This record gives sequence, structure tokens and C-alpha cells, in this order.
Amino acid sequence: MKFLIAGLGNSGAEYAHTRHNIGFDVVNAFVQKHQGQFRTDRLAYVADIKWKGKSFVCICPTTFMNLSGKAVKYWMDKEKIPLERVLVVVDDLALPLNKLRLKPSGSDAGHNGLKSLQEILGTKEYARLRFGIGNEYPKGLQADFVLGKWKKEEEPLVKLKIEKAAELVEIFAVQGITTAMNQVNNKEFSL
Repeated sequence: MKFLIAGLGNSGAEYAHTRHNIGFDVVNAFVQKHQGQFRTDRLAYVADIKWKGKSFVCICPTTFMNLSGKAVKYWMDKEKIPLERVLVVVDDLALPLNKLRLKPSGSDAGHNGLKSLQEILGTKEYARLRFGIGNEYPKGLQADFVLGKWKKEEEPLVKLKIEKAAELVEIFAVQGITTAMNQVNNKEFSL
């Protein structure tokens, strides 16, 4: 049983640990938890994890957000991983900071990474874990907010949610998406 876990973000030091790169941070936390290591490979940083009889191909695309679909499609094909065993981790402005939401499919909701996936995969039918980043920004400054770093007071909650999201990857693989959704979709995270 092989799974593809794709964290969306932008490569480059200036984007590290920004709200838009939370997908990278979650996948990185999962890889670290399982003592894995990333290597630079075609279109992505890639780590291979084996856990409880499952194999995980974990990727952080190096294509930039709006071409994420290219990397996901390449690794799905290369590793022969079916769509139902793909999980994409992404930031979500429409969700408050205290929320995570896992869905088996859905629209791109204006997210360029999901838009790219939908175009290249030709479907909306893939699991996505949306990491709420809130929308506390002045009118017209959405890009600055999304590409900005977390506020000091947000960091402990973000860290807690990253740990929960890494755990959700395990639940998704071992117990299935329904169980994983039930554990997180109606939950509000707090310290």
C-alpha cells in the first residue's frame, strides 16, 4: 500500500514557514516524526517513509505553487499511486486559524495550487487537508498576508495543528478518510 502525501508551498528561503507554505511544514513534520529525510529529486523534495506496512512518498513540489499539479502528477505516475491514495495538504484562507478540514474532493476555492492540480489531474476527486490560516488582513493585502510569517501569538496553535495534521496523515492511511475526517472536521483547536 503506497500513498502520496503532497504538501503545497513555494520553494526558496523567503517562503519558508509562511502561511502559504504550511503544506511543506506539515509534510516535513510527518517526515521528521518517522525519521525520514528529504532528497532533491525531479520537480520536488522527496522523502520515502515506511510505517505500519504502508509506504509513503512525501513530496514538497519545487515547481512553485501555481504548477503544483505537475509535480503531483509526475510522482503519482512514477510511483503508480492511484488518486484515492493521494493526500494534498494546503493552506486555506476561508478557514479560521483554529480549524483543519479534511475532504475527499472539492473545488479549488481560488487556491492556485489546487487549481493547478485540478487542471493537470483533470478531476477534483482527490483528498485534501485544508489548514485554516484565517483571514485577518486589511483589504487589498491578501498576498502579503498569505506570504507572510505567522504572528508570534499564533505560533503555539500552528505548532499544535501541524502535529495533529501529521497524525491525520497516519489515520488517513491506516483507518481511511472517513475516520480521519470524523476526528478533525468539527473540531476547534485551542491551547
